[in-house]
Amino acid sequence: MPSLTLPHTSPGSTPRLPAPAAQDGTASAPTGRPAVDDVVAHTLLNCLLREVSGPEHQSVVADGRLLLRLPRRGVLLRVALRRTSLLGAHRFTGPVSEQRDDDWAPVDWRRLAEYTHDELSLRTGVRNEEFLEQIASSHTAIATALAAPHEHRAPDDRLSAYLASEQSLLFGHRFHPTPKARTGDPQAWSAYAPEVGAAFPLRHLAVRADLIAEEYADVSAVTVLDRQRAGVPDGYRLLPAHPWQYETLQDHPALRAALASGDVVDLGPGGQPFSATASVRTLYDGETFLKFSLNVRITNCLRKNSSYELSGAVALTRVLAPALADLAERFPGSAVLREPAYRTLALPGPDGTPDQDLFEGFGVIVREGLPARLAPGTTPLLAAAVADEYPTGPAHISRLLDGADERRALDWWSAYLDLLLPPVLAAYFDHGLVLEPHLQNVLIGVDGDGLPVQVLFRDLEGTKLVPEHHTETLAALPPEVADPMTYDAQRGWDRVVYCLLVNHVAELLAAIADLHPGAEAALWGRVRDTLRAYAERCGCPPRLAALLAGVPLPAKANLLTRWERKPDREAGYVRLPSPLNVDIQRGTTGGAR
Repeated sequence: MPSLTLPHTSPGSTPRLPAPAAQDGTASAPTGRPAVDDVVAHTLLNCLLREVSGPEHQSVVADGRLLLRLPRRGVLLRVALRRTSLLGAHRFTGPVSEQRDDDWAPVDWRRLAEYTHDELSLRTGVRNEEFLEQIASSHTAIATALAAPHEHRAPDDRLSAYLASEQSLLFGHRFHPTPKARTGDPQAWSAYAPEVGAAFPLRHLAVRADLIAEEYADVSAVTVLDRQRAGVPDGYRLLPAHPWQYETLQDHPALRAALASGDVVDLGPGGQPFSATASVRTLYDGETFLKFSLNVRITNCLRKNSSYELSGAVALTRVLAPALADLAERFPGSAVLREPAYRTLALPGPDGTPDQDLFEGFGVIVREGLPARLAPGTTPLLAAAVADEYPTGPAHISRLLDGADERRALDWWSAYLDLLLPPVLAAYFDHGLVLEPHLQNVLIGVDGDGLPVQVLFRDLEGTKLVPEHHTETLAALPPEVADPMTYDAQRGWDRVVYCLLVNHVAELLAAIADLHPGAEAALWGRVRDTLRAYAERCGCPPRLAALLAGVPLPAKANLLTRWERKPDREAGYVRLPSPLNVDIQRGTTGGAR
């Protein structure tokens, strides 16, 4: 077994952190795209450090490198660091090596994936035969994206800039073991992939009106669907479909029978092209977002709109109206994109009820478009693109700051935190509303100088209610709709803190710290100042007091969730040492992890 000397920490103590700095004393921002093999290996290391080796005190930073041991597999790994992180979310560079006898030898991503598979098998006592295949699928998707031609000039209008940000995420979530995994042939799905700049017309079905199922909070939301295509026969309603999904379902016996009988008419592709956004299945035409079902596994799960999610989106749009109006009044720099309607195909199955595969498979949710909520003169950018580790698109923070010195970067950061943090906290504490503001669910509105002036939150699928705040509302809904839209208070708080601080704030902060490596403590100081200012204005409930005191932060265990094949709703958390801890901020600790 390779040896690894770790600093002593008592059980339950906060692991000691190295002072954040670029390892060679120079700016640590990457200047080009990394090799796909390195990206996949680094992502696996991120997951292992956060969820396996770090919590078990099997990692150490020394001499500009991370050393990480897989204790059950008996492997010691090493990788060079561009920059260390107060949160332990270090920046890696170059290949990964493993100790063999008294020397170090390169280990490629496939071997590292096998080591991860073996370690988790030994740790859990179960095997996951899908795991290596999914990592390989993610590698293939990243390679496909890197090989595609990409526009290098800056977009010349706001819509193009927004779509460029949605389509610039070539590498995905850096703390997920399979961030770009997709089932199917890359040649089939690449036509619809945001990473290759996909834009395409929808497939349109004309469906007899009595075979359409829909709900809406606002009738104008379904007229958006009706106007997608002219020439719909009398007595029929228009049902737009994602062409990839239509290819998947076109041989379903009930659909084939309906096409043969004329109950459903295939109008073919047509209408205005829609562009793929970062989630793949949500498309945008400049006016309206349409969130389609896809019977394709992307990262963890099949991306179909379950029947309870279809009804739940409209129900949340209705019941949240007073809370969202209050938040918009108190925090005018923020808004939430509603999901006021859905439509789907209700062909009867053998028992006379709608065939579930078709009902869910053709379900489309209407989400408000940007014109409904975007402040005038503002350019929306996907937060994940702004915060990307690598400058793969024109929305990246390095482009927004455009050489700004540390003081201006800190001012930009404070302005953004003032927009982002208060409405999310008020939603939870005042309304029992769990927003899910991770990087892919937030749009940053910037002015002509690249300064943040607005935040838009989206995707009601991840929005949940704390039951004690919404007893009557939940009682009025069918249990199959009400139950999935709730979290208890503690689970809801973990979700808020994880999405807001660990997934979002920490990652965007890291991208700024790449540009100004000596500023990480000051950047976290601005986070603490913003939280404290909110507490002074709006009250400081115990959970917020604990957060300000520096209790460990919850990080979603994406690796273990994927390994155990759990739905995202049941994901567990690991606890990370909080950079809001004043002692850590002052650099009074030093050492591991």
